[in-house]
Amino acid sequence: MNAPSPRRGRRSIAVVAALAAASVALSGCLYALIPEDRPASTASPAPDTAGVPEELLPFYEQELDWTDCGDGFDCTTVTAPMDWADASQGEIELSVIRSRATGGDAIGSLLTNPGGPGASGVGLIRDSLTLAVGEPLREQFDVIGFDPRGVGESTAVTCYDAADMDAYLYDIPENERGSDAWTDELLARHTGFAEACDANSDGILPYITTENSARDVDLLRAVLGDSELNYLGYSYGTFLGATYAKLFPEKVGRLVLDGAVDPSISSLDVNVVQGIGFESALRAYMADCLESSECPFRGSVDDAMADLGALLAAVDRTPLPAADGRELGADALLTAIIAALYSEESWEYLTMALTDALAGDPEYAFLLADFYYDRVDGSYVGNQTEAFRAYNCVDYPADPSDADIAAAEERLQAEAPTVAPYWFGPDPCAVWPYPATGTRGEITADGAAPIVVVGTTNDPATPYEWSVSLAEQLSSGVLVTREGEGHTGYNKGNDCVDEAVESYLLEGTVPQDGLTCG
Repeated sequence: MNAPSPRRGRRSIAVVAALAAASVALSGCLYALIPEDRPASTASPAPDTAGVPEELLPFYEQELDWTDCGDGFDCTTVTAPMDWADASQGEIELSVIRSRATGGDAIGSLLTNPGGPGASGVGLIRDSLTLAVGEPLREQFDVIGFDPRGVGESTAVTCYDAADMDAYLYDIPENERGSDAWTDELLARHTGFAEACDANSDGILPYITTENSARDVDLLRAVLGDSELNYLGYSYGTFLGATYAKLFPEKVGRLVLDGAVDPSISSLDVNVVQGIGFESALRAYMADCLESSECPFRGSVDDAMADLGALLAAVDRTPLPAADGRELGADALLTAIIAALYSEESWEYLTMALTDALAGDPEYAFLLADFYYDRVDGSYVGNQTEAFRAYNCVDYPADPSDADIAAAEERLQAEAPTVAPYWFGPDPCAVWPYPATGTRGEITADGAAPIVVVGTTNDPATPYEWSVSLAEQLSSGVLVTREGEGHTGYNKGNDCVDEAVESYLLEGTVPQDGLTCG
């Protein structure tokens, strides 16, 4: 999900069922469960060019050249304008993957997005198809994954090599947390990162925006031969989907927005609400942990949270050295905690990491933090951190007053005292080389067909209140609530949610607004 800090709230759909592997992309692909008997590739229907302006017809009239890219998947590349407001500025490429309908003739394409911003949609489908999309949808839709502009195998934002990224994300600051010197030190780091992104990204940074990406989605819809968009978006993917509905309400087919982002709130509010959400999820984890003999904490939940706060403070004062030369400080430990809180299934790995850290061993905590950052064996297998920064710094106008910042810090300290000391830092977007062009405001998408919003009551990354808000904003919004833990609600073992989503996408049966699934 999107928040301005490089260390906070950035995961996509989280399926962290076997974090010990930690050798796959951050889009949640910890293991591949791919059917082997999908039909062979065939051509797409003719592009849908109805109503397309003449200057954009060369893009919308593209005929896709699908090639076999292994394990039964088809892949292709789509060319899009770098700047949709002026197609003469140049072109970018979008990487697309397809899993053809296993039941034979498809009823259409289902575009998917795992979130981020910056998560690879190609990786989601290639490596975690069955975790991303349930079997009934795979049978009847051609399931489409794509890397948004700036991401992965598409024309991508490029900043640092692995060594520089390690230093940026993991090096312990030399100065005392919260001091003016600490602030200056981190701003200098952010400046170096931003300058590298600008130097290495071939001029695309000003055009890495959610609005441009939503226009890319319409291009994909059209060249796939669909007159309307069918779409399943997770986390930040809900903002992308809602933006599409705002721009193209008449092209909305069946949209599911799962784990919603509230498009109307500022980056400062996003940070605060996410901090409170992770504190709430951490308390739920602690309550569960204390029931186990393996838990390293004792007493009440308040006692355990206090002990965890003491651990964070201890590694902040004296970081724990790892075998690879890195040191685990409070920021990296909190990143590890956050990574495990995206899914209730991964709480056991958090217990292992905290048990080891209390004993002075940081290796398992680094495993979790590396998973969060897409780091495998010392290399970064995606560019999610870079793309995340590029999108957020241009999407979110940010110039909060000192009074607003002080109020936000006071609220966070009151409602999330464990994470609060390590949550805020200098805004990296303050030194981004391009100004924000996005605006924040309610999205109503007047005239769109019904849009289903799914919210989970103790979702830490996209708190439930955001799903409620987006469903209320959308003129045709329908809210489905999953009562439970973890990030996003569909395909997480809740039959009620799954049936509501699949009946809607497959048959057009709109769920009852306010449906609650326990």
